[in-house]
Amino acid sequence: MAKKKTVFFCSECGNESSKWFGRCTACGAWNTAVEEELQPEVKTKYVASYRPVKDEDNKPKALTEIEVGAIARITSGYGEIDRVLGGGIVPGALILLGGDPGIGKSTLLLQVSGRIAEESGKVLYASGEESDMQLKLRAHRLGINSSNLLVQAETNLDTILNEAKRSQPMLLVIDSIQTMYVGSVESAPGSVSQVRECTARLLRFAKDQDIPVIIIGHVTKDGTIAGPRMLEHMVDVVLYFEGERSYQFRILRGIKNRFGSTSESGLFTMEEEGLGELLNPSATLLAERSEEETGSAIMAYLEGVRPILVEVQSLVVSTAFGMPRRTAIGYDLNKLILLLAVLEKRCGFTLGNKDVYVTIIGGLKINEPACDLAMAVAIISNLKNKPVPPDMVILGEVGLTGNIRSIPRIEQRIAEAKKLGFKQFVIPAGNVKQLKGIQEGISIQGVTSIQEVMKSIF
Repeated sequence: MAKKKTVFFCSECGNESSKWFGRCTACGAWNTAVEEELQPEVKTKYVASYRPVKDEDNKPKALTEIEVGAIARITSGYGEIDRVLGGGIVPGALILLGGDPGIGKSTLLLQVSGRIAEESGKVLYASGEESDMQLKLRAHRLGINSSNLLVQAETNLDTILNEAKRSQPMLLVIDSIQTMYVGSVESAPGSVSQVRECTARLLRFAKDQDIPVIIIGHVTKDGTIAGPRMLEHMVDVVLYFEGERSYQFRILRGIKNRFGSTSESGLFTMEEEGLGELLNPSATLLAERSEEETGSAIMAYLEGVRPILVEVQSLVVSTAFGMPRRTAIGYDLNKLILLLAVLEKRCGFTLGNKDVYVTIIGGLKINEPACDLAMAVAIISNLKNKPVPPDMVILGEVGLTGNIRSIPRIEQRIAEAKKLGFKQFVIPAGNVKQLKGIQEGISIQGVTSIQEVMKSIF
């Protein structure tokens, strides 16, 4: 009996080796060696191409000779999703959707499948994690009942692709790629070999049949999509569905998009009837804000290129121990520590004997530097027990020297705040000259240092 031959390759960069290695010699990553059994070579007439290659098509063409017609995108039925995708689903695109367990990936795609089935044509939803009855129960809860929505509880990818070729749907959904397998690969579903081969076959199917395919990918404990890194390189679009499970808000972000921008984002709320679009997130996040509370400030941060008004809150109390506590929810803890140091050194506030707690209301996570000044004002507001004017929006990045630095897209942020009735704006002086025709009916104060801001407000 012939001895089986195996090869080791790096799950991060794909570097192959004839023997096991602890550290990849190509990318330097540790513990990424994956063993794969070599299959006997089988001669085939298959040509490694997305479409059948003809002699006349195999010749190179000048870029100016290639004609590109208008792409008829398929609308998902949700404006938030179409915005992230760049205007809709491109025929023949392979889209990867990742996210934490229970965040709503399957719910989102089942709702999209229901909308497309009602408005455009057939949709094939293949699930390797749920039975037909379970899919029916979830669809009933979401109010989906369309004869054009075909569901298939199957893990054999060849069976799914054969059905897709026969029915020719407008969209194929795979839930999830880690549960699929092909018989030619002798490894368990979810292994690196199976995930790589299944994705390659779905890629060829999408390009050959000109049918868009959306696959759900599991994520690791670090939040990255499980499987080889090349999985994200193979697909056309990579989307992440994020949010805290204890909060109702969900954010759809585009990490990679060959057909549009990756700066857009879609906002949703998890409701009893499923996921709903959050068309006015600023009003929703500020709906329960009290105008007379201390330790509260309003800022406009960018979710992609979309300005959203959020409330930042702080609580400053005397510490009961020798080491004061600093706790941040939705805000970078290291940035908070630097901000407190600037307030002590540049403004003279005593915070070394205080516990400081800060949070971003709504469960959002903000890493944008434009939030610095609003957070500093909220901290001092609670320290001095003086509220910030309720119609004031505070924007700016705080440097270690105490200077206020300019931030991008200042006009869009102010325009969003004006819609909700805010009249006073504290912004970096460097941004004031960028404003054109937007200052009517509002008061704008340009500041250069954090000391100037504290004297002006308090």
